[in-house]
Amino acid sequence: MEWHIAAIAAIGIWNFVVFAMYGTDKRRAKRGRRRISEKTLLLSALFMGAAGALLGMHIFRHKTRHAKFTVGVPLLLVLNIAVVVLWIVYASKLFG
Repeated sequence: MEWHIAAIAAIGIWNFVVFAMYGTDKRRAKRGRRRISEKTLLLSALFMGAAGALLGMHIFRHKTRHAKFTVGVPLLLVLNIAVVVLWIVYASKLFG
């Protein structure tokens, strides 16, 4: 069952990275510097980082006026949760 702990830790670290990406992009936007692309921000949310993205959007007040973020990121969070639930169910059957 150690793989559960490692997987949860990896997802947690990844969500922290995604959260930091949103903060970095907001700071760069304020300073007129080169930005992180919207595609990169959304893909990072898609690949199990939606919780960090959603938290980053609200904490940093970033991308909250863009429908593809205000609608897309919560939907990606639901998808991320579904993937984790399915993964736990099927991985538990495979690995005991």
